[in-house]
Amino acid sequence: MREIQDRFLRKRDGEEARVTYTELFFDLIYAFAVTQLSHRLMHDLSATGVLQTLVLWFAVWLGWQYTCWVTNWFDPERPPVRLLVFFVMAIGMIMAACLPLAFGSRGLVFAVSYVTIQVGRSLAVLVFLGGSHSLTANFRRITVWLVISGVWWIAGGLADGSARLICWGIAVLCEYVSPMFGFALPLLGRSHSSDWRSAEGGHLAERCQAFVILALGESVVVTGATLSDTVSWNAPTVIAFLVCFAGSVAMWWIYFDWGSRAGSHAIARSREPGLMGAYFHYVHVILIAGIIGSAAADDLVILHPDARIGTPTALLLIGGPALYVIGCGLYKRAIHSWLPLSHWVGLALCALIGPLAFHTDLLMTGTLTTLMMAVVAAWESVSRRQSAHARGLRAE
Repeated sequence: MREIQDRFLRKRDGEEARVTYTELFFDLIYAFAVTQLSHRLMHDLSATGVLQTLVLWFAVWLGWQYTCWVTNWFDPERPPVRLLVFFVMAIGMIMAACLPLAFGSRGLVFAVSYVTIQVGRSLAVLVFLGGSHSLTANFRRITVWLVISGVWWIAGGLADGSARLICWGIAVLCEYVSPMFGFALPLLGRSHSSDWRSAEGGHLAERCQAFVILALGESVVVTGATLSDTVSWNAPTVIAFLVCFAGSVAMWWIYFDWGSRAGSHAIARSREPGLMGAYFHYVHVILIAGIIGSAAADDLVILHPDARIGTPTALLLIGGPALYVIGCGLYKRAIHSWLPLSHWVGLALCALIGPLAFHTDLLMTGTLTTLMMAVVAAWESVSRRQSAHARGLRAE
């Protein structure tokens, strides 16, 4: 019986679990979701609109995150597991298509789709495991929490306006906070760090990195599409495009020049790879939110480079890059136990750009935030290389 249960699990043979093509194919749904969210944010910069988009982003991330944990334990090369991933993809496409009108006419469809993904996937995992596997108790707790949050999702889908936002906010908290307390429940107990120790750390880090490159890539594609749809290619429009592209390159550099490799090594060496993987997931939801905000800001800069700036637009143009720098800083803090000085400098520059934004236009403000990210990227890159060179000299 144990062999039947274990046949669906990844083999823990000491080799790092690789990310499969099935998982990369699955991620394409979330590329579409990121685009939907950035467009939604661009068209509604009110406080309510931003909060709604934030709640929807948490839902998108949680759906991806929980599936990531499943494919960390279960082998997507096994046909039943692969079919489960494809099922989540199909329902995920419906969910992503509902995002622009999730707080309107498609709220119930969005909620039902999301709950079907979360609860349906967990029930399938329990079937794979059977009743006696060591992971079963953990997934039972997860399933119950997803059912609890599912009630709030459906209730929100049936409600309207602020009531929907409140219900869905509670649902997000149920799913986002419950892992911090080990999915504790009466009678079912709680999960402990030992329940997550078997997680493959390198795989979790690589999955997060894949989502970052996916989100950055999608923002570049959207930027190119915005330029393509622009009727008149005058000098400000072309300059705006180049500035936005440079900003995307700087964002890639900040994360991938050193952080991604260091993150993979840190989690692979960790005594608690599951706990560190969970922390990575908590941090990346902030980091990728910054990418979504920056992508929405880039669209506005290309479409209206000479437009004056109001408070909502200024918050988007400066807040997106600032949020990205904060997320990257927290990610590197998890790896090195300190937040790099370059990131503190970047946040200080954002504070200086804020007052200036109201006296200039979108293009100039976008240029300043791109320069801020370039400073962070260059500062850290030079600092890391100097440190590596100094360590090499000492070793000699």
